[in-house]
Amino acid sequence: MKFVKFFSFVLSTTLLVTSVHAQQKAVTVGGAPMYPSKNIIENAVNSKDHTTLVAAVKAAGLVETLEGKGPFTVFAPTNEAFDKLPKGTVETLLKPENKAMLTKILTYHVVAGNYDSKAIADLIKAGGGKAELKTVSGGTLTATMKGPKLMLTDEKGGMCMVTIKNVYQSNGVIHVVDTVLMPK
Repeated sequence: MKFVKFFSFVLSTTLLVTSVHAQQKAVTVGGAPMYPSKNIIENAVNSKDHTTLVAAVKAAGLVETLEGKGPFTVFAPTNEAFDKLPKGTVETLLKPENKAMLTKILTYHVVAGNYDSKAIADLIKAGGGKAELKTVSGGTLTATMKGPKLMLTDEKGGMCMVTIKNVYQSNGVIHVVDTVLMPK
């Protein structure tokens, strides 16, 4: 009898875990599944395409913030996006004496709230083709559409494209971008 109860418990637990994972609809980013039940940091650390971003978030002391309740919308630059910066920029920004500038750049990629691509597209439509998104750093990103692609323009006129949209997290949503955005 004990064996039957134990077997029944194991079977029901296995089915529950399988069901939870099936409902999560993980998006693969950087070769790793991004589970909606995990927070931004718990997912980002697994993406091989975001090692520079993760190192920068750690250097800026933003891990605890991005593990927090949120919700946050993060426009996450890939390693290739950071590679587009002038040679030596990333290394310079990661130095402790440049923590304030690094923090400003990283929080310029974060908008308070949960804005998936549909919500941003609705804002763009309501704005006559443009939407201004206020960043956590206090700056502004301008969102537009180029055909089906979501584009962002920073305050210096630099542009990026969202390459992977709607990577849902327990505390927000990530949109992968191909260029590092720069505040004024």
